Amino acid sequence: MVKNYVIDTNVLIQAPDALQCFEDNRIILPLAVLEELDGLKKAEGETGASARSVIRFLEQLRQKGNLLEGVNMENGGWLRIEKNFREEVLPEEFSDRTSDNRILKVCIGLQRECPEQVILVTKDMVMRLKAQMLGIQAQDFIKEQVLEQENQYSGRGEYFVPEELFKEFKKKGIKTEEIYGVTEEGERYTPVLAENQFVIIKADQSAKKTHLGRVENGVLRKLEYRKSTPYGVTPRNAGQYFLQEALMQPAEKAPLVIVKGMAGTSKTFYSLAVGLEKVLNHPTGEYRRILVCRPNAQFDDDIGFLPGDEQEKISPLLRPIIDNLEQLIDSNEEERYKDERELQGKIDEIFSRGLIQAEALNFIRGRSIVKTYLIIDEAQNTTPNQIKGIVTRAGKGTKIILLGDPNQIDRPFLDERTNGLSYAAEHMKGSPLCWQITMGAEECERSLLAMDAAKRL
Repeated sequence: MVKNYVIDTNVLIQAPDALQCFEDNRIILPLAVLEELDGLKKAEGETGASARSVIRFLEQLRQKGNLLEGVNMENGGWLRIEKNFREEVLPEEFSDRTSDNRILKVCIGLQRECPEQVILVTKDMVMRLKAQMLGIQAQDFIKEQVLEQENQYSGRGEYFVPEELFKEFKKKGIKTEEIYGVTEEGERYTPVLAENQFVIIKADQSAKKTHLGRVENGVLRKLEYRKSTPYGVTPRNAGQYFLQEALMQPAEKAPLVIVKGMAGTSKTFYSLAVGLEKVLNHPTGEYRRILVCRPNAQFDDDIGFLPGDEQEKISPLLRPIIDNLEQLIDSNEEERYKDERELQGKIDEIFSRGLIQAEALNFIRGRSIVKTYLIIDEAQNTTPNQIKGIVTRAGKGTKIILLGDPNQIDRPFLDERTNGLSYAAEHMKGSPLCWQITMGAEECERSLLAMDAAKRL
């Protein structure tokens, strides 16, 4: 049965191609949405770019017919703009002045006139609550949703191998079909392992013996960089060994690294350590610089109103990067903060030499980034569209590292299933060019308190 989907503005801003995702159903755009798009088309960053993209698509449809009467789309769907139903009566608690309530009026009017099902699609949870109060069916835009967090790909696993194969692992590796898991009922099964997945293997006759490996072309191989100490940092747990392996690999072999994990699991710290090792400690020309971007929940909107040049505007967002640099540049914990000026001078020198640069996320759009070690910190605050834009900016020799915690999202209309970090992790699973690792709560190394709080809170 054909359905009528009324689309809210926030859906189009987050996913500009959303109008083409409803198959052969009917799409209704309230005039209020068109007015909001018009008001947003000159906005900076992703918001303005998304609004302009949707307006261009609507212009293409306008050239094919009358949007007030409806125009057929290439995917079999049908779209029209609805300017009526302004006289619909809402409960007196609902103001007539807001765009949201004007959209709700359209839904009420359509329900009365259309025999087909009417569904409001919005990213706004409050809007969905208001719709329910008015007897309007409402849903989230789910095309970009990935699996629930506990079912998302972690990039790692823990399995068993026969004792005789375990002994030959470092020399020959182990074919993935020889690896097995054990269910709670004690039954064996052969796991489905993705390309580049990290694995802890145990000998089935002596489970205390373990090796760390990575899947490559159907074979579990030993880690190449397990003995490395980038910028003097030594791995302290299995997750950090896996993280180090992914980060140390050259951009030609591992151009995209996705790291998920809660605060204190050394995601940013280790990424900076490897970057400094490659660019400063043992420069081989592999990368020209380290480029750090750290999106903020309202970054696109607020940066233009902050004082100073671009670097001064984004410096408050980069304070966590500076904190990690302080620990890396002076590893002596007892002496590190005795001379604050000297420590700050060392950090300033790195930035002044251009070895580390920081840029606003919206300035990456349209660029081709070459031979750069690019860190996107707090990537859970990006949209799927932003992540696509970032990854497609990678030029020759560039390595992109996406870091974040899907449980710590500050941006409106995003959650653990729709943020750019989780979206990239699920869609890049199995790619030979993408290496992934999810750090566990037990791998928190910030402090004893941080580890205890991560488990308890």
